[in-house]
Amino acid sequence: MAAEIVNPRSESKTGDTDPEGGAEPLDSFDPAFALHRGGKMAVQATVPVRDKDDLSLAYTPGVAKVCSAIAEQPELVHDYTWKSSVVAVVTDGTAVLGLGDIGPEASLPVMEGKAILFKQFGGVDAVPIALNCTDVDEIVETVVRLAPSFGGVNLEDISAPRCFEIERKLQERLDIPVFHDDQHGTAVVTLAALRNAARLSGRAVGDLRAVISGAGAAGVAIAKMLVEAGIGDVAVADRKGVVSADREDLTAVKRELAGFTNKAGLTGSLESALAGADVFIGVSGGTVPESAVATMAEGAFVFAMANPNPEVHPEVAHRYAAVVATGRSDFPNQINNVLAFPGIFAGALQVRASRITEGMKLAAAEALAAVVGDDLAADYVIPSPFDERVAPAVTAAVAAAARAEGVARR
Repeated sequence: MAAEIVNPRSESKTGDTDPEGGAEPLDSFDPAFALHRGGKMAVQATVPVRDKDDLSLAYTPGVAKVCSAIAEQPELVHDYTWKSSVVAVVTDGTAVLGLGDIGPEASLPVMEGKAILFKQFGGVDAVPIALNCTDVDEIVETVVRLAPSFGGVNLEDISAPRCFEIERKLQERLDIPVFHDDQHGTAVVTLAALRNAARLSGRAVGDLRAVISGAGAAGVAIAKMLVEAGIGDVAVADRKGVVSADREDLTAVKRELAGFTNKAGLTGSLESALAGADVFIGVSGGTVPESAVATMAEGAFVFAMANPNPEVHPEVAHRYAAVVATGRSDFPNQINNVLAFPGIFAGALQVRASRITEGMKLAAAEALAAVVGDDLAADYVIPSPFDERVAPAVTAAVAAAARAEGVARR
């Protein structure tokens, strides 16, 4: 069975009235509702069942042979079921886009959207799973019990700091890739864009000092990946200012963060940290004053990725920065996770990787940056999600890295 990108809408048409005489459906007022009616995906068989011979092979008695073979040699499940080509997209609905804690049912349109992006951009089937629980251990136990059906788990829109613990515990207990896209997908695409911005300016990532606004899932993951990539220095700021070792109000995650960031020992506000900084990365919302942006180093990069309102509006950022990126599709240089997660999972599934390593993520970022090639420009440091070279490049790089790091099983 495969999740196909189709929309099996009901018979209702846009503009129909309720049969009981109620108000017109929402479809009448907004095309987004019309597109979502009936859901955005369905399940379609990959083999025909046209007659009794087909039925006897697809189901009983033929299926028993396959079941018995898998029982004797469990690894055959990868060859004779969909396991190695399908990902579970798991959420508890606590941190959905910019909407926050809206619950599992309300999260489903986003999870369906994620699933069709997996298929469209990576050729990977995905199943949305919205859980009606928020306790860390309950989520972990539920996913562990579901895991035999899947080749990978994409954690989505789970609030911090629980998302860190959930991912860690699942990675410890499962032998399939577990990937929290809000963390690592964002980090991969950010690093790719930063590599190209540095190349455009004749610098290396190691020459740069960065400041990140936001110490949630994305901010922590970006900081870790920049350190792995050899950033000169990076400081992370939360609502109370720069995360530094001398603060007594830090969570366990932020204490760990303070241990490998902020080599300069900065304290105080985000605005003060921006003075002389080469890079601003925003994953927090809010607004950074123009006066603070003006204090950044000459030729700075501003990646203001909050949606729908960037922390620094591109019009303001362009007054001071050499390269400007946002999370929006209506401005150049969109930092979009869809550039990363389809290819990362496709590569991991291709080699039946047991996990997704830091090396695999770094390889994905390098491959994504390389797609830009000689077309590099201030308004083109990251490719479009619709560039057909993206997913194959990321897939190949991740598969090769998995083999090199010893986590590939074929």
